[in-house]
Amino acid sequence: MRSEFLQRRIEEASVNAWPALHQVLLDGWLLRFAKGFTKRANSVTPLYPGSREVAGKVRHCENLYARERLRCVFRLNPASEQGLLDDYLRRRGYARVDPSLVLTAHLVQPASAPHCLMLTQGEWLQSHAALTGASKKFTRLHGAILNAVRTDCAYAALRRDERTLACGLGVVESGLLGLFDVVTHPRHRRRGWGEQLVRALMQWGRAQGADIAYLQVAADNEAAQALYAKLGFKVLHPYWYRAAR
Repeated sequence: MRSEFLQRRIEEASVNAWPALHQVLLDGWLLRFAKGFTKRANSVTPLYPGSREVAGKVRHCENLYARERLRCVFRLNPASEQGLLDDYLRRRGYARVDPSLVLTAHLVQPASAPHCLMLTQGEWLQSHAALTGASKKFTRLHGAILNAVRTDCAYAALRRDERTLACGLGVVESGLLGLFDVVTHPRHRRRGWGEQLVRALMQWGRAQGADIAYLQVAADNEAAQALYAKLGFKVLHPYWYRAAR
């Protein structure tokens, strides 16, 4: 599969797997709003080249995000049509923040599959909040985003002695498995729990008919990248955000 085609498929699937609460289409750009919960769900994602003048479109985005009391943020990748937009935003004073990588791996039948629990959404949200320290407000917004997902999800957790050690989310769409919110208890990191959890989610995705897994990781998170490299993940493409100052 050509990397450009796979990149487009994954960009679309990742939007569906992490939906915003509200969205607006603007001449090829998708404006997403979720009351400030994550930049992914509160940013502009260019989908295809438009016909309108860029400066006017950017001002329109800025006005809409200002009405929501949100900073205007664009999610960009190296696609050729996004180069001019990235340069315009740079000259307008937008900061380049949170450079990240999209990683992919082929799903194969594992020699042995680690066991993990599949929770209800409510149970999983409680576990995730306990591991991350998320507030009740953000946990409610997290739940609202997950309620908007329209494809199959796996809410996975590893527990020992009734203590949650790691949890993560898998979302399947059209042969792709997206992995999100993978987190390990701070006192139990570097012990293989995260690897076991991801392996279990990959097995689940394969059972649902997916043949490629994808995830997003911060470009400076070397520990996570090393873990995913052990599991066969490779870099497909980078992306970054341009945020209004």
